[in-house]
Amino acid sequence: MESGQDNNSRIATKELTLNMGPQHPATHGVLRLVIDLDGENIVKCTPYVGYLHRGVEKLAEHRNYMQVLPLTDRLDYIASMSNNIGYCTAVEKLFGIEITERTNYIRTIVAEMTRIASHLLWLGTHALDLGAMTVFFYCFREREELLDLFERLCGARLTVTYPRIGGLKNDVDAEWLEDLYSFTGRFLEKVKEYETLINKNRIFLRRTKGVGVISAEEAINRGFSGPALRGSGVPYDVRKFMPYGVYDRVEWEVPTGKNGDVYDRYRVRMEEFRQSNSIIRQCIKQIPDGPIMADAPKFILPPKDRVLSDMEHLIHHFVLITKGPQTAPVGEIYVPTEVPKGELGFYFVSDGTGRPYRMRVRSPSFVHISALPALCEGELLSDVIANIGSIDIVLGECDR
Repeated sequence: MESGQDNNSRIATKELTLNMGPQHPATHGVLRLVIDLDGENIVKCTPYVGYLHRGVEKLAEHRNYMQVLPLTDRLDYIASMSNNIGYCTAVEKLFGIEITERTNYIRTIVAEMTRIASHLLWLGTHALDLGAMTVFFYCFREREELLDLFERLCGARLTVTYPRIGGLKNDVDAEWLEDLYSFTGRFLEKVKEYETLINKNRIFLRRTKGVGVISAEEAINRGFSGPALRGSGVPYDVRKFMPYGVYDRVEWEVPTGKNGDVYDRYRVRMEEFRQSNSIIRQCIKQIPDGPIMADAPKFILPPKDRVLSDMEHLIHHFVLITKGPQTAPVGEIYVPTEVPKGELGFYFVSDGTGRPYRMRVRSPSFVHISALPALCEGELLSDVIANIGSIDIVLGECDR
């Protein structure tokens, strides 16, 4: 800074370039933002991604369709169940596999459990980034219950690989459903506790209201989806517009905001807690009996008891595990699903072999990160943290 000798001389200033990340805790691990500052005002914000070097899309080209499934857990590892369901749904549409009614209900249940668990992690860390510590502990209290249920269901808590192409790894039992139903009976009171802590907190409101405003038109033009889009007042949800599972057989609403700011994106997710809770309860009441695997022997592993007692089934199991499906319909297909962070889409190019010729993932985090300049430029440096948290990004699915 330079100044003249008299009081009337003009003070000359120079912009400061600041690196936020990739080690900064509030940039979710490996996101780097290069920020040009004029005082505390952001003149320019440039996101840099790619520090994870995942290569999931390229790895998929060297594996058969069954072997790709565990890779999808590592995309959005906070909501791995939703990624698995999205991948399996896409492959099933490519192969023309019809899954059973019971499978549809169970997939819908575990997808909404994942939505709640993902939003709980988001709420706790977002509030912590903005200075509210107590809600972080409260959210992890309920999330731990859901992870315990996942562990009882499939033996894993984080990267579950529970869905299978054509069905599920194993069935659910009555005791598990009862315990989940009991959790949903208590959960709405817990949501009220979270809201009591921060809904009217002056610091939280100052950090979120009127910050990171994005209009409905701009959100659509930038490819927003999920709560980030609905916070701007656009009632788009893949589960409503292109239903899968049993979302067209249960009653639920699409929460939306009005102002498109950080606070509205927070409110949308809080309402999604209630909607997901209701969907789970309805599904548990309606779930039918029946098999959990589709009747498609060319693509689906035979039952374990038959494998252990019948040579033909043992050989069939061995061939599918080692080589996978040998043929697939030739063509291209894109299948979207609604995950906690937005629209997750899998795009396949099939050349007729048992491996995808090309696989591309439309991950919501990558799209939302590209909008950070629009959200941050003209705002204060402290608002960067609020904006990053409000779009709920995970770099695992961004650096795919």
